Amino acid sequence: MKVVIINGSPRKGGNTSIAVNELVKTFEAEGVEAKVFQIGSNAVRGCVACGGCGEKGKCVVDDVVNEIAEEFKTADGLIAATPVYYASANATLIACLDRLFYSAKFDKTMKVGASVAVARRGGCSATFDELNKYFTISGMPIASSQYWNSVHGRFAGDAEKDEEGLQTMRTLARNMTFLMKSIALGKEQYGVPEKEPWTATSFIR
Repeated sequence: MKVVIINGSPRKGGNTSIAVNELVKTFEAEGVEAKVFQIGSNAVRGCVACGGCGEKGKCVVDDVVNEIAEEFKTADGLIAATPVYYASANATLIACLDRLFYSAKFDKTMKVGASVAVARRGGCSATFDELNKYFTISGMPIASSQYWNSVHGRFAGDAEKDEEGLQTMRTLARNMTFLMKSIALGKEQYGVPEKEPWTATSFIR
């Protein structure tokens, strides 16, 4: 099994990386491959609504977003991890996720999603909710933990002291592994849920 982890922080070795590393260690102990992309210092632009991905099957801006899409296509799960800026995710991560979920045309149904927010103090729950919306619009079950997936720390390395936060990361990785394995077994025995043709309703009459 494979999980793709997107680290939205621009700081290598920072508190978001500490949270991500705790996930990676636990996934590896569970026999799950974890592929990490740290994108926070990349020049990832937002979607320009050109529609070119509809023809090409990938974003016309050929950057790390398309690299992530290739890994995501064969992965069983995706985690988006971010530092909290103004009670929101890092703008680079949001630009990446907007383009990734819109331009990657493969079926994401029943891939497992999870989000992780890292902050000095507040804004984690708002960021957690923000990131989970990418999964719920895509038919992706969300893995839960023992608490909302947040880790706290102000200065680099402070997250190492958040014992509950790191335990939450380990629990998340174990729960996510169980869910991915359970879904894989369910697909073998029952297949995936039937999909109806999409009915698009306009709210403007």
